[in-house]
Amino acid sequence: MQKMQFSLSISAEQYQSYYMGSAKSVLVRADDGRSLKFPASSLQQFINHTGIQGRFEIIFDDQNKLLGINRM
Repeated sequence: MQKMQFSLSISAEQYQSYYMGSAKSVLVRADDGRSLKFPASSLQQFINHTGIQGRFEIIFDDQNKLLGINRM
């Protein structure tokens, strides 16, 4: 199991493009400099009226399968 941390700031308007299906993945740069690409749907639990902001930790297995995302 691997973990990586990253910061994210997506406005509510930006997230609508993910929600409506025109963007299916989110691409971020982790704190260690690596790029992460994961399904936008995995962030749905973190959205509020301002969008999605904060520090997060992504967890994935040795085959790079997403296991979860947690707010830090």
